[in-house]
Parts: sequence; structure tokens; C-alpha cells
Amino acid sequence: MYPQAFIDYLVHFHGDRDYFECHEVLEEFWKEKERGARDQFWVGFIQIAVSFYHHRRGNFPGAQRTLEKAISILEDERVQVHSLGIDDRKLLSTLKERLSDIKARNPYKSLNIPISDHALMQACLKECSLREVIWGSDSDLTNQYLLNKHTLRDRSDVIMERERQKEKKRK
Repeated sequence: MYPQAFIDYLVHFHGDRDYFECHEVLEEFWKEKERGARDQFWVGFIQIAVSFYHHRRGNFPGAQRTLEKAISILEDERVQVHSLGIDDRKLLSTLKERLSDIKARNPYKSLNIPISDHALMQACLKECSLREVIWGSDSDLTNQYLLNKHTLRDRSDVIMERERQKEKKRK
């Protein structure tokens, strides 16, 4: 009923709190459609994860900028957000509270996206169980890989793909 990429996003968001991975899985899914046919509400969810990644690392300007964009998109796409089994009103209210925290330079704290569909929640809990992560657990603020994944991950596949695209353009 829901795209597996969205379930994966939610499991990373609420289970291991790997916001970088949230961004990766949902962006890959979003890019499966051609440029004019891509659904903007996915960008809103991607930007929530990016904002939280920045906030957790203490990058308040980056967190603020991306969360403002996410809120703007999700306000415009409320019907689609609701159709994804998310309580759109509560989500937007919660995100606006988080934006105030970011503007006040308050430290990061974990937050849950309000899921309104029981079937979606059950699918996420099942996936958490398979991955042996606990839904709703707080972010491990001592895990340097989780906090700095953008600089510590293996990027060889990304670099190879960029080179392949450059070569393709040259031909």
C-alpha cells in the first residue's frame, strides 16, 4: 500500500535515527520518476531528514533553511501527506515547534513523525523488528558515524557514477 522506500525512511527516522540514510533512500525513490513528474511532497520529507541531520550536528543555519523549505512544501501538499498515513496537522505543528527550537539554538532532541494509519505503523514496526532496531528510541548522540556520515561513509560508488556521467556527456 505504501512505497517500501517510505517505510524504509520511517524506519531509519524512528529506529536507528539515521537521517542521512532517510535522505538517501527517499531521494533515490523520488528520482525514479522523470523530472517533470516527480512528487514534491517527497522533497518535503527528504528535507525534514536533512534538517534533523544538520540540527543534531549543531548546524543551525542549515537546519533552519531546510526545515523552512520542508514546512513550505508540506503545507502545500497536505492532501498528499495525509494520504501517506501521516497526521498532516500534527506534523506541521510539530515541525514549526522544532523550527522555533532551531531558531533559539536549542539542542537537538529526537522527534517522531505522527503516523495516523495503523497499517503503516504495523509495517514500520515489523521492519524495525527485522532490522533489530527499536521504534522511537532516542538518537545516539555519541555515535560519530551517525553524526558525521556524510564525511565518513564509503563514497566510491558515488564517485564512480559521477565519472560515468561525465564520460557519457563527453560522448
